[in-house]
Amino acid sequence: MSEYTQEKSLITVPTVEWVLFSQGEKSLSNFPSVERCFIVLDNLKRHERIHTGEKPFQCSHCGNSFTQRGHLKEHERIHTGVKPYHCSQCKNRFSRVGDLKAHERTHTGEKPFQCSQCRKSFTVLANLKRHERIHTGEKPFQCSHCGNSFTQRGHLKEHERIHTGVKPYHCSQCKNRFSRVGDLKAHERTHTGEKPFQCSQCRKSFTVLATLKRHERKHTAEKPSTKDLGSLNEHELTHTGEKPFQCSQCGKSFTWLRSLKEHKRTHTIKVQPLLSLCGRTFSQSENLKSHEGIERLYSDLYF
Repeated sequence: MSEYTQEKSLITVPTVEWVLFSQGEKSLSNFPSVERCFIVLDNLKRHERIHTGEKPFQCSHCGNSFTQRGHLKEHERIHTGVKPYHCSQCKNRFSRVGDLKAHERTHTGEKPFQCSQCRKSFTVLANLKRHERIHTGEKPFQCSHCGNSFTQRGHLKEHERIHTGVKPYHCSQCKNRFSRVGDLKAHERTHTGEKPFQCSQCRKSFTVLATLKRHERKHTAEKPSTKDLGSLNEHELTHTGEKPFQCSQCGKSFTWLRSLKEHKRTHTIKVQPLLSLCGRTFSQSENLKSHEGIERLYSDLYF
């Protein structure tokens, strides 16, 4: 059979319409070089949107657009709350069939997605993609404020709160607020007394994982420098909200020891007050220097 006769027979099949896609040409003339083949015209149209970026299906609730009608229907369930897919082993329900299948693997233990470099397996493809960035070093999520990049979108969102100052997580027992949910959970343990992190060697427990890691070094030969250890101690307090340094005279507490020492100067009369040029006194040299700088500025401007 000739090439022409082959093409002719494809066109005249009465029950199946063949549509061939070859390098952007919807034509049968280049049959030997065809890369993608579609039986139904709608499938070709849907495929072409990958190249054109067209998103004709728009959500009436929020305006988001999609390339496929099925993706729009899945999205709309976010607004309607409909969850038609339910797990046969527990009471969980899902709005997308893919989410149901991923959930069912938590019951079966199946992990079909395996890392090609370290052979670690995952139940969800997205988790594998995120894991692979450990090997590649790829950081696709960049902060628009400072340019720092991150391997995970969630880490970027947490970081951006440093710039915005947003602290959406608040303690139900006190007024402390936090930018990360992990910091809130660590802080809440200061109220409950919970210590979920236990040393495997001596069974001592801790409220914060980092504190356990530091403790475990006592059992090993690893010895961090005093400078690094002190910096870590101070840093952890910013997450927990703990203020371990208390003034013995007024009961006020502080996160850092140096802050307590500076505060104590307000109580003692033994410290010689620091006198500025204008006669104003200060208990801290840093405040005196700052004040004198302002005095010099005004002197240069007006005298």
